[in-house]
Amino acid sequence: MRITNSSRSLRWTVFAFVLTGWACLVARAQQPDSRSKGPSVQDAPASSDDDTRPLEAPGNALQNPKPSFGDNLGHLTKDFLTDQKQIWTSPTQLRLSDTQWLVPLSGITAGFFVTDADVNKHLSHNPSTINHYKTISNAGVGALIGGAGGMWLLGHASHNKHWQETGFLAGEAALNSLVMVEALKYPLGRERPYQAYGNGNFFQGGTSFPSEHAAAAWSVAGVLAHEYPGPLMKIAAYSLASLVDISRIRGQQHFPSDVVVGSLIGNFIAQNIYSRHHDLDLGGTAWRSISRVARGDGKYTPANMGSPYVPLDSWVYPVFDRLIALGYIQSAIVGMRPWTRLECARLLNEADDLLQARGFDDAKAMQLYDSLAREFSKDLALREGGANTSIQAESIYTRFTGISGEPLTDGFYFGQTILNDFGRPYSDGLNTVDGFSGWASEGRLTAYFRGEFQHAPSIPALPEQARLWISTSYGTVPVPPDVGTSAVNQFQLLDAYVAMNFANWQLSYGKQSLYWGPSLGGPMVLGDNAVPITMFRIDRVSPFKLPWILGWLGPMRFDFFLGQLAGHNFVFDDVAGLVGQWGGSLVRQPMIHGEKLSFKPTRDFEFSVSSTTLFAGGPTPFNWHTLGKAFTSFIVPATDTAEDITSAESVVDFTYRVPGMRKWLTFYGEAYTKDEFSPLGYPRKSAYQGGIYMPRIPGIPKLDLRLEGGSSDPPDFGTCLGCFFTNGRFLSGYTNQGNPMGSWLGREGQGEQAWTTYWLSNRNKIQFHYRHQKAVANFVEGGGTINDAGVKADVWLNSTMQLSGDVQYEKWNYPLLAPNAATNVTASVGVTFWPRNWSLQGH
Repeated sequence: MRITNSSRSLRWTVFAFVLTGWACLVARAQQPDSRSKGPSVQDAPASSDDDTRPLEAPGNALQNPKPSFGDNLGHLTKDFLTDQKQIWTSPTQLRLSDTQWLVPLSGITAGFFVTDADVNKHLSHNPSTINHYKTISNAGVGALIGGAGGMWLLGHASHNKHWQETGFLAGEAALNSLVMVEALKYPLGRERPYQAYGNGNFFQGGTSFPSEHAAAAWSVAGVLAHEYPGPLMKIAAYSLASLVDISRIRGQQHFPSDVVVGSLIGNFIAQNIYSRHHDLDLGGTAWRSISRVARGDGKYTPANMGSPYVPLDSWVYPVFDRLIALGYIQSAIVGMRPWTRLECARLLNEADDLLQARGFDDAKAMQLYDSLAREFSKDLALREGGANTSIQAESIYTRFTGISGEPLTDGFYFGQTILNDFGRPYSDGLNTVDGFSGWASEGRLTAYFRGEFQHAPSIPALPEQARLWISTSYGTVPVPPDVGTSAVNQFQLLDAYVAMNFANWQLSYGKQSLYWGPSLGGPMVLGDNAVPITMFRIDRVSPFKLPWILGWLGPMRFDFFLGQLAGHNFVFDDVAGLVGQWGGSLVRQPMIHGEKLSFKPTRDFEFSVSSTTLFAGGPTPFNWHTLGKAFTSFIVPATDTAEDITSAESVVDFTYRVPGMRKWLTFYGEAYTKDEFSPLGYPRKSAYQGGIYMPRIPGIPKLDLRLEGGSSDPPDFGTCLGCFFTNGRFLSGYTNQGNPMGSWLGREGQGEQAWTTYWLSNRNKIQFHYRHQKAVANFVEGGGTINDAGVKADVWLNSTMQLSGDVQYEKWNYPLLAPNAATNVTASVGVTFWPRNWSLQGH
């Protein structure tokens, strides 16, 4: 059975979590041994926000007396056995708060596991180079251990108790670390980098994982750096330990993950030993555990609380859009979503202030505010202080979609009947979706899960003329087989991630959806039209301002991600040529990174720049070399090697509320270009879309109107011929699991959309929508048009039950697909239960 990159990453993540957790939990200081003076841990005052630690500050009653380091063999043996017992039983000390550091640390370790083999292949295999680094690593460990041993001997000779303790505790830490490392090595049996094919397979009788050199070096370095906490000692000790790590990798003795885990074991065991046995009267400093460092004092401000993102299809975003367009929220960045729940609460506080300043004279705006305030009541309370420890069920939903007539299901080549639906499958017949979502938060950490079971009927094969055109539409691939798509019955994860927040910078990993742009019909590059991407993300969740004169840029936000796509079938490599086949995904799927910077210099004007780049994948591994090239995508020559990055996408977008008509009219737009630094510098080689939004129609305050249109067929770029959203290396283009991640306009098309919504109340509404889309004939053979119109209703039966319905009539004409125009009717009914009271709250 083939193991895909995503399943391999998941396997390594789980393995790293278990193993790193076991190794790292030894950092949790245990009860003091018989040498400790003062009351026992059981007698010590309990702490509500941290585990008991015998050493935190001078004068602690649990500090050690003056021991006779190594003078009593029986005492030494007893200490060693006690240490080992506490090390191997440390997983029993796990508590929920430890996930705040254990989850991200395990994720980093998993990343090393995934890239081990590729990193090893790019290192020098010259025998003299290998021997050189082996010598350095041996010398480094020898210097650390020899230095510590020398301090112990000299301490005895000169009766210097501090030197004695330093040497003794360093040796005690190193010995316990090595015992644990050796006990793991043989059962895990990982091959060394020079064995077999250099893949580092486990359970093959090897002794690579974890690294004993790294464990010994970091255990000794940690004790030295805390016994003598001056900057010179810390720099010398940790630099020498880092040199040992690097040398073991460059010397082909260990993979990066081997030394990372070995270093963690050594350092954390040293923290345990030092915290329980160090005598504060001799000097040195307290060694705070990683648990305490991660939690701080146990009290968190909103800026340091983990908070889940609100799903992109949530009912709250249209309500926020109205409040923003009406001028009651002025610092929101509308072109960068999703927002966290705490960010939504912050925006509501801003709206409350502005509504109050205007005397609460806008009844409709007050209704919008009240509906959002009820939804985010708990988050508003968190902003006033309190613990965010909770487990919350968010939604349980079901949807039935019936399609009568042949729909369009391939937006990359032709078009889509259903847009912006997270890449859910659909076909002629009955389609169903049944799902649920929820989250858990504790301190800085939050975890979110949304999954659903999807059913869709089979899709017949395309006509021969369409399949022939696909094979040459961009690049050349084999003609797709005359085989349809089987019926779909699958469980699909949508957004599912873990995240940690540090001073409003939220780091997250998992499957996530991004919406980078102001357009309702879908942004140019990243929206919810495709299945969410598995990514690592760094997001500034709340706006910030730069100091000094740069403050004129106003509130700013930044978003960055590094992810991996799925469902790509072909790659064109400069050396191997075309690799891949229909019906089989590439073993190495393309990587993608993106960054977006948004700022708001005035309350009416928002401006953003963003870019994304596909790279690596196929025959090219993902490693530091290819990652570095991906970040220089705009300056690397196109004639570089087979490891070259591929197309870089660049977008600028803006939103502008017209002064004097702030409550009535907002303009917005996006410009996109491929393989260029910015569409502003290459307007003739760019695609555009834009629109207007009127949150109120004069005389009909319950009615709003939105109009959008655009073109990916530049009139002065005749050589493009469907070049947008494509890729010269990955011929499935800018897609994830077959669905375009970018604009609904297609690779070379034009179109318009319109929506008008009548707000029956603050949440109940009826919306009418229309779309016209045209694929130009010089790209799609014979051209193509799509026209559809429909009506959608959202009605809340009570405070927790939402009923949605949608009926759409579509007429399309693609001569490649059918000789005559075709029609279909799509009807959808969905029920969502929002169980706000299904939660567990901590204290």
